[in-house]
Amino acid sequence: MITPRIFALLVLLPVLYAADPLPEVTPPAPEPVETPAPVPTPTPLPSLDDWINSLDDAQVQNALELLETQFQGAEELDASVKQRALLQGLTTRLAPGVGIGVGTHDPTTPPFLAEILDARAGYIRPGSLDATALTQMDAALEKFSGKQVPALILDLRGLRSGEDLETAAKFARRLTPKGKILFTIQKPSAKQERILTSDTDPLFAGILLVLVDADTAGASEVLAATLREHAGAMLLGETTAGEAVEFVEFPLGGDKALRLAVSRVVLPVGGVVFPQGVSPEVPVPLDSGVRDRIFELGQKGGVSRFVFDVERPRVNEAALVANRNPEISAPVKNDESSAAPRDPVLQRAMDLVTAILFYKK
Repeated sequence: MITPRIFALLVLLPVLYAADPLPEVTPPAPEPVETPAPVPTPTPLPSLDDWINSLDDAQVQNALELLETQFQGAEELDASVKQRALLQGLTTRLAPGVGIGVGTHDPTTPPFLAEILDARAGYIRPGSLDATALTQMDAALEKFSGKQVPALILDLRGLRSGEDLETAAKFARRLTPKGKILFTIQKPSAKQERILTSDTDPLFAGILLVLVDADTAGASEVLAATLREHAGAMLLGETTAGEAVEFVEFPLGGDKALRLAVSRVVLPVGGVVFPQGVSPEVPVPLDSGVRDRIFELGQKGGVSRFVFDVERPRVNEAALVANRNPEISAPVKNDESSAAPRDPVLQRAMDLVTAILFYKK
């Protein structure tokens, strides 16, 4: 039965469908926005060294001729000026293999330091590569072996140890398997070579990490490269100075002398270290001023405090009973240890020791 209400809907539906739909409202088109043209990045000018290195022989000769014929002050380019410019350019270009002989001495380095870090790693900073440090290192290695310390960290940062390569070989023998050719000292004549080998059993055979930086020079960087090649050492820090050579000072008259590299170190596999230096597997930068501060403070209380963070005091039951909050009311120690810097290079070394020991288990 169709009720009046349903009948009304049936009558109105055709009317509603037949009605014109509501007009669509078109939004106004957005105003065009001008996009600024990209600013071209200027091409950086090459350095003088890069520019000169990019020239071929003909271009070099052409540049020299232009200097003599077109330069406004060409009359000043006499033979003396040319010879001095040649010496200056060669000394700069061939550094660190060439320098002026001024009787320089190695900078003061901190004394020998050895300690055990968290029972996981023995730490040795020789301070210098000489007979005294070698004897102290032997005693430290014997102690580490007796306590079964699984890793050794040898810190050669800041060690400008000169060119006593024979002593560097003695240090390397303490950590290198017997029978290895450590390195060769090579002079311009192929017949003038000294081959240094390892003729003793190592005093330590665990995990070996070596810390180096830009001030690790001479025999110390030879030691670092030798331990990496023959003892499986991993290097951390910064690229070394690139002075793995033997120097001789030739007198020029008066109090002047010219310092020249007369022989270089060649590794059996890695080849020459001079002048590019030794690059670490794990680069970790550290300002030399911070490093020296750490060395200075480490002589008083060891280096552990520059590696491990001291746990902050926490709220506990005793503190609640005493109505104290040790997290915010702990006394501030007014001493050097409260402001001790952090040694990120040594921290990364300890991280590696922890990871290696974990995976060995």
